[in-house]
Amino acid sequence: MRTIKDTDLKGKTVLMRADFNVPLSEDMKITDDLRITATVPTIRYILDAGASLILCSHLGRPKGKPDPAFTLAPVAARLEELLGEKVIFADDPEVTGEITRKAAERLKAGEARVMLMQNTRYREEEEANDPAFSRDLASFADIFVLDAFGCAHRAHASTVGVSDYIPACAGLLLEKEVSYLKDRLEDPARPYTVIMGGAKVSDKIELINNLLKKADRLIIGGAMANTFLKAKGLETGTSKVEEDKLSLALEILDNAKKLGVEVYLPADLRCAPEFSADAPCTVCPADAVPSDLMALDIGPETEKIYSDVIASSATVVFNGPMGVFEFEAFSSGTKAVIAAMASSGAVTVVGGGDSAAAVASFGMSEKMSHVSTGGGASLEMLEGKVLPGVAIME
Repeated sequence: MRTIKDTDLKGKTVLMRADFNVPLSEDMKITDDLRITATVPTIRYILDAGASLILCSHLGRPKGKPDPAFTLAPVAARLEELLGEKVIFADDPEVTGEITRKAAERLKAGEARVMLMQNTRYREEEEANDPAFSRDLASFADIFVLDAFGCAHRAHASTVGVSDYIPACAGLLLEKEVSYLKDRLEDPARPYTVIMGGAKVSDKIELINNLLKKADRLIIGGAMANTFLKAKGLETGTSKVEEDKLSLALEILDNAKKLGVEVYLPADLRCAPEFSADAPCTVCPADAVPSDLMALDIGPETEKIYSDVIASSATVVFNGPMGVFEFEAFSSGTKAVIAAMASSGAVTVVGGGDSAAAVASFGMSEKMSHVSTGGGASLEMLEGKVLPGVAIME
């Protein structure tokens, strides 16, 4: 994969597609800046190499037209704080119109080294991967750098189309994501353990099937564990179960057995009479959940079993929480698994989305080998799919 390390940037103008799709509060304050801070190493590398930098990104879903609720102005302000230098913000409703052209001239004149364009999704041509819009974006720069891993699974004008008009390479974040989610898992250090949680088996069937071909162990938790337990004929009470996926769960278990993959299902569960943060918690054996209770987390015995498996692993991939970790009474299972990963000494890879949020909520992001910034993108890469944004670099 071509990266900025292979590219002469001195004296060039670089257009970098970042993923600044950050959550904003009602008063337009950034509530989580992980996606911004994750791009700072690439930004500094480009500037240190002697290039000037134009950044572009989407934010939210403005539906192809200007919408002040999705302006990138708060991102420009946060970037200035992180970089400690001026960032020109081209507040252009046309994205590549006259306002942006004039801002680019200020960049060339040396008023600043960094400029940020307005939200690329202000233009409907962005998601349509319209060649004319790609060409307009490319006209501002000599080199294109893609560092938006969270968008690399989308073939949009600013993620893929630009590469048709100027040379393209990967930024440091994209390179790191591919290194952990693809390259290192092709031939992982063993034992290789996959931890699978979340709500539905159906959402992760391709992921499970792909990882079963490579893993030594599969740990299952979260609501999806209920479907596996029910498929094995166990009583699951009022727990969330995909009734139409029971045969699929049995097929997965059978496939795992044929491939020699050891599967771990909960031995006990933390249950409650209703889905509520203040519902009373009762620990139940996994084979005897009362008819009026629902499982909301794995139990203490399961925590011990899963933690021991993780401790003896050399590679661990975590995708999906073990329970409703947002509720304090039902967060213990997810926290125990994450803590076991943090102290295991293994290569630990955390998928994006809820998995990354769970790790961050327990303050353990820094203790993982890699926490992905991409939700859908990390899922697709772990499923073995080719990401359009990665393919253009290879």
